[in-house]
Formats: sequence, C-alpha cells, structure tokens
Amino acid sequence: MAMKMTEEQIYELAKKRVEEKRGFFSHLAAYVVVNIGLFLIWYFTPHGGVPWFLFPLGGWGIGLVFHFLGVFVFNSMGGQKAIEKEAARIRDQQGRA
Repeated sequence: MAMKMTEEQIYELAKKRVEEKRGFFSHLAAYVVVNIGLFLIWYFTPHGGVPWFLFPLGGWGIGLVFHFLGVFVFNSMGGQKAIEKEAARIRDQQGRA
C-alpha cells in the first residue's frame, strides 16, 4: 500500500531529481570539453597511428552511460517505495511492542 507523499516530500524529491539532472549535464559538458581537448592534442602532435584519445573517450563514456541510466532510466519511485515499506514495517513492530 503506497502512502501519499506530503507536499514537502514531493518538493524534496523534485529538488533531488533536479540536482541529479544538473549533475549529469555537468558531467556531460566536462566529458565533451575534455575529450575535444584530448583529440586536439592528439591531432596536432606527431602520432604513430594509434588514436590514444579513444581510450579515455571510451572508458569515460561507459561511466557517462551509467550516469545517464541512473538519472533518467532507473530513477523511479522504487527507492521511495522501499523506504515507505520499511517505515510501515517499523511502525507495525512498534505497534506490537
């Protein structure tokens, strides 16, 4: 049984989600700027065929994908429901004591 959230809880959840989205977009901006810089360093210096800038681009890109998934795909009310369920269980235990 899902409990209704108060206005304060809704506001706090919305605030948390906005902060998570801002964090993702900051992460994305840093990824783009740094990797453009690495590409330019590679491009304007003598290089022996191995495009080394792809290694940080790919590794960091994997982290960025997981950050995206955590913020936009798997950010559901599942955590809130688990908290409410645990709180109900604690209330039930207190009522029995």
